[in-house]
Amino acid sequence: MSSPETRRSVVTGMGVIAPNGVSTETFWKATVEGISVLDRVTREGCEHLPLKVAGEVRGFDPADLIEERYLVQTDRFTHFAMAAANLALDDARLGRADYNDSPFAVGVVTAAGSGGGEFGQRELQRLWGQGSRHVGPYQSIAWFYAASTGQISIRGGFKGPCGVVASDEAGGLDALAHAARTIRRGTDAVVVGAAEAPLAPYSVVCQLGYDDLSKLDDPARAYRPFTDGACGFVPAEGGAMLIVEEEAAAVSRGASVRAVLAGHAATFTGASLWEASREGLAHAIRGALADARCAPEEIDVVFADALGVPAADRAEALAIADALGRHASQVPVTAPKTGTGRAYCGAPVLDTAAAVLSMEQGVVPPTPNVVDVCHDLDVVTGRARPAELRTALVLSRGLMGSNAAMVLRKGSPSPS
Repeated sequence: MSSPETRRSVVTGMGVIAPNGVSTETFWKATVEGISVLDRVTREGCEHLPLKVAGEVRGFDPADLIEERYLVQTDRFTHFAMAAANLALDDARLGRADYNDSPFAVGVVTAAGSGGGEFGQRELQRLWGQGSRHVGPYQSIAWFYAASTGQISIRGGFKGPCGVVASDEAGGLDALAHAARTIRRGTDAVVVGAAEAPLAPYSVVCQLGYDDLSKLDDPARAYRPFTDGACGFVPAEGGAMLIVEEEAAAVSRGASVRAVLAGHAATFTGASLWEASREGLAHAIRGALADARCAPEEIDVVFADALGVPAADRAEALAIADALGRHASQVPVTAPKTGTGRAYCGAPVLDTAAAVLSMEQGVVPPTPNVVDVCHDLDVVTGRARPAELRTALVLSRGLMGSNAAMVLRKGSPSPS
């Protein structure tokens, strides 16, 4: 086995279940065209709640990708994760024949911020309305943050290191970093990512306590970060799963190396302390750059956190300037999530997928619904911008105070 210093983690497959597409291809087409799918909330039981606009995943039938025996014991957030994992495994051409003789060489890591709220609410309603005998046996596992990790590993026969990052939004990037560390320690491949389903009534009521949640009822104005009209964020469901492999193992089986997870760092600055997040996010960016051995001027595109809260947007713009120096005003910045909403832990993984596709296609996708940028950032708006992209920086912050940054390098068939 190669030494930890030479074991690079590469992305070989991606699967996306998002409000703007239930496949990677449809997600990317909508993303690069700058299509916004934000709309009025239609999920049953949510129609009369103060949250009016969200990013809903529509046209998704989990039965098309997942066997019935798994569907009945899992929540919608796990349906998204399992379906995305299917797509990612297919994209990476990683099948059972590749690991039948070494099932302990493949692990699973997911991130989750809310768990299975819809499943849990339904069973608790049965408990109070009909009695304990009407509560199904899967209530004990379906709501749990680790449910997606467990079900993906069981279904796929993956017996390697498994885990879950129970965190705020930045947990999506932290899960990718956890997978990379796992590979450095000797695992050959990790199915990793995050998917959330926060649009059930109980889950929405919990979110109503967030002061940063947008309550506007106009989909075109509800989520507009970096503008004078910023009034908070719009939540979303869905997410993405990636196949991350040790580079030599991936190349030896003929897999395509789509990107390299080059560097990551994370900090914590406290819940909703947005002024403090400037220093914390800048420190995370510097740490990710150092981990990737990447100079600030090598960053070709930034996928911003873009919370949509004026103080948070200002802190992020200043953090980018603090960490990238003079290069900050020259690098294009984008936030495709303004067209889909923030899927909590799933949001930065969707951004990571978009960053990989951007580097492959040589284009920076636009930031939907954003025009009048009021910060010193080169935010890409209107339409996609062609560019030679070799290195991308993905940023994420959570409402509870986490900050994370990840550096991605464009894929190549062998180490540079």
